[in-house]
Amino acid sequence: MIDDIRLSAHFMLGEFLNLKKYPDNKPSMQVVANLTYGCLMLLEPAREAIGCPIIINSGFRNPRVNTLVGGVKNSQHLVGQAADIRPSDPARFQRLIAFLRSCEYTDQLLTGSAWLHISWTPFAEPRHYVRISYYK
Repeated sequence: MIDDIRLSAHFMLGEFLNLKKYPDNKPSMQVVANLTYGCLMLLEPAREAIGCPIIINSGFRNPRVNTLVGGVKNSQHLVGQAADIRPSDPARFQRLIAFLRSCEYTDQLLTGSAWLHISWTPFAEPRHYVRISYYK
């Protein structure tokens, strides 16, 4: 089953798809490769740095799902290069932000009060764009 595909030591493909709510939100092989890159280069190291699991609130979105959730038209979620995340321990939120700010693979980091948006670019130089308190 697609939900059971392991992308890295601690992340499964199903965490990025939300198929229970959006059963048609199925990724291409390129999207799976992009998500795997994000897991290996950002999310696994972040999990190690903060010492607790990372919860995926939103990952890949096909165009219909992206529209339904109010995503921007050029969202990196559409190609599997973004995730909205939070630490399982809210007390480690600032530590997660600090790690991702310093990570060389972070393309974009936008924070809210209890979650953040992170993106990566497997085929381009990361922009290292950071906006703290972007989501009110």
